[in-house]
Amino acid sequence: MSYPQDNNTAGSPRISIILPVYNRESFLDKTLQSLINQTFGDFEVIIIDDGSTDHSVEIASKYKNIYPQKIYVFSQTNKGVSAARNLGIQRARGQYIAFIDSDDMWISSKLHEQVTYMEQTNCSICQTDEQWIRNGKKVNSMKKHTKQSGRIFFDSLGMCIVSPSAVMMKKEIFAIVGMFDENLPVVEDYDLWLRISLIYPIYLLRKKLIIKYGGHADQLSRKFWGMDRFRIYALIKLLSTSRKKLGEHKINAIYWHIKEKSIILANGALKRKKLIMYVQYKMYYFKYSLLWNLN
Repeated sequence: MSYPQDNNTAGSPRISIILPVYNRESFLDKTLQSLINQTFGDFEVIIIDDGSTDHSVEIASKYKNIYPQKIYVFSQTNKGVSAARNLGIQRARGQYIAFIDSDDMWISSKLHEQVTYMEQTNCSICQTDEQWIRNGKKVNSMKKHTKQSGRIFFDSLGMCIVSPSAVMMKKEIFAIVGMFDENLPVVEDYDLWLRISLIYPIYLLRKKLIIKYGGHADQLSRKFWGMDRFRIYALIKLLSTSRKKLGEHKINAIYWHIKEKSIILANGALKRKKLIMYVQYKMYYFKYSLLWNLN
């Protein structure tokens, strides 16, 4: 995988917004309109169509034709959101990278407030708070989804507490920690934020500057049973690639989370009569329980 090059030149935008799209014709128009309405205008939008079969490309192209110096559309065969984001990052010209999912919206001051915060604090990555809309109604996020600020590695082990649509980061980070893992069909962001939070503090701008929509049937999280399968993959990979950076305390915390996730998956597999998966995660449970007790 090629990492993004330092292709900032005179006339390049300050911010590159990466927008992966797959069959989101019912949401894409309002998502793009929320970008065009930003009060901070020094940005480009890089739309990566991931092999859509609906009218998503036509909607994206309409905006590209209206704003040809600001919106760019690239297409690829369906490879998943990680590959789409990675292509967008490689095409990006901005100093900062911001992501938005194709079913989310930004408050009009989002970019202005976030880039101001980043430049005042000289931080490398931050996120904003968010408002959730589920099945057409405003809902409060659950306590377990509460966002933290600063050194959040330990807080991030259980589940993802960083929202891609809320993040702004310096592009140079990718050359240090790597890109999105294209082997992960889901929780690819969990994997990336772990690698980033191991090195960088991830700060929180405590303002609800994004609107996230949930409850629709085509969300990726609804397509896969046992999301912790992929989190365990990410944790084991982190142990393999970054053990020297982790240190004993972080390693032991990872062991604990793997064993806890493994027993939940094993029990769930047994209920579903997935016996091979049951044996696999039961063995993980015994292995990482032993490592946790020994460490």
